[in-house]
Amino acid sequence: MAEVELIMPKMGESIFEATILTWLKKPGDKIEQDESVLEVATDKVDTEVPSTYAGILKEILAKEGDVVKVGAPIAIITSDVAEGKNAAATAPAEGKKTSEPAVKEVAVAHANGASHDAADFKSSSRFYSPLVKNIAREENIPVAELETISGSGAEGRVTKKDILDYVQSRKVGATPQPAVKHAVATTSAPKVQASINAGDEIIEMDRMRKMIAERMVDSKRIAPHVTSFVEADVTNIVQWRNKVKGEFQKRDGDVLTFTPLFIEAVVLAIKDYPMINVQVDGDRIIKKKDINIGMAVALPSGNLIVPVIKNADQYNLAGLAKIVNDLARRARDNKLKPDELSGGTFTISNVGSFGNVMGTPIIMQPQVGIIALGAIQKKPAVMEMPYGDVIAIRHKMFLSHSYDHRVVDGALGGSVVRRVADYLEKFDINRSI
Repeated sequence: MAEVELIMPKMGESIFEATILTWLKKPGDKIEQDESVLEVATDKVDTEVPSTYAGILKEILAKEGDVVKVGAPIAIITSDVAEGKNAAATAPAEGKKTSEPAVKEVAVAHANGASHDAADFKSSSRFYSPLVKNIAREENIPVAELETISGSGAEGRVTKKDILDYVQSRKVGATPQPAVKHAVATTSAPKVQASINAGDEIIEMDRMRKMIAERMVDSKRIAPHVTSFVEADVTNIVQWRNKVKGEFQKRDGDVLTFTPLFIEAVVLAIKDYPMINVQVDGDRIIKKKDINIGMAVALPSGNLIVPVIKNADQYNLAGLAKIVNDLARRARDNKLKPDELSGGTFTISNVGSFGNVMGTPIIMQPQVGIIALGAIQKKPAVMEMPYGDVIAIRHKMFLSHSYDHRVVDGALGGSVVRRVADYLEKFDINRSI
């Protein structure tokens, strides 16, 4: 039997660390290959980590609550994997030697971790992740000073971002103050004290709600938001969907919603106005080659999550319908992969699904635009006919486009949402699917 290391896996192109939420197995438990061993949280999603080997869980190297870098060992598994195979991956003699630097930041999480880590923070009443401790040591921040940093993590914990923000303010000589986002994202050290009266219920924000709050405040702070509105006549789309949805469900075994139709129109508008498919990097504008559309999905908890359709311009309408349904379904079941929540270049939010006629959505950073789609309503409308104007009942909806006024002026922002409406209005009612 050989000993192999279970490694914190790579979970997305922009994810470099994860927080261990729960161990699903304990030392001595038998595990199968690809069986889930623990749950972790990244800044994008909670997910389960499967075992890359079958065997016995011998030792847990990182405890619940620890922040662990991608590629660092988190457990030891006793496996009957072939010695040659094991040597190529994580041989006990060589693997331990080469992995020591990688696990330096999580060594304190080991039951037999370095004693000086425990000694340095023994007097603290707060929990600090190994990563935060390492940064504090590297920046010569004593524990007493660390205690003054306002944390935006679970239960007021200091995150990597919190301490790096503090370090930055220290370097420029500013007096460190809790950021506004901390006042919104956590109940610790609020800017304005809420009044609490008898009978009031106090509800602690969950991790996702804190994260959403922080991201929304960040976006409003980073980007000056402007919103343009357009009303579109979507009668052709409503009639076409009513005509083909039964056939689509019978053929593909899935429902045909309005969302893929809206996404298709947005993609076509982005192709016409590619400067809306950009990101801001300091004084540079990054024009994105791929068109990756994020779509806001409401979860049973009431929170929102935004899975991303990568290369949305490469799907036909039936393909968009399938991927929209798949992502929405797995989002509600908490089965999305972290990489499916990253890389978006433009976002849509269907506020009409909640009965809202319009909205002023907040941009998903580092994108520069987001469109909210209102409820479709029957309205009387004046129509120009060859024999004169008539009043008819039409299906109408509002589209609202919020955009980053640093790089998107009103002409571009307004033209984009107008073009989306044009594609919706000119939809071919005789189209096949």
